[in-house]
Amino acid sequence: MPIMEVTIVPVGTENPSVSRYVADVHRVLEQAPEPVKFQLTPMSTILEGSLDDLFAVVRRMHEVPFAHGALRVNTSFRIDERRDKASTMESKLASVREKLEQDEPRS
Repeated sequence: MPIMEVTIVPVGTENPSVSRYVADVHRVLEQAPEPVKFQLTPMSTILEGSLDDLFAVVRRMHEVPFAHGALRVNTSFRIDERRDKASTMESKLASVREKLEQDEPRS
């Protein structure tokens, strides 16, 4: 399943804080009718779902800062999609944790 990292930055706002915009964008995810999983991080948001659903949700997310007065919005995203095996946010993290546990020194 495709996994997308997205960052939405309003440009030219009244102050440097963007947490209000982030919160409003996050509400779009909470209310999305599409079956998209999401995880907010300190620097971006990670989404998981079909490409069509991801693009539909990101399009609505991109519009939020404009609706709140921003005159310019910079939206960046990256897509990670494997077609050789199933992949999810959880499975990617589990794979790394497994390697970390294998590499732990034994007492």
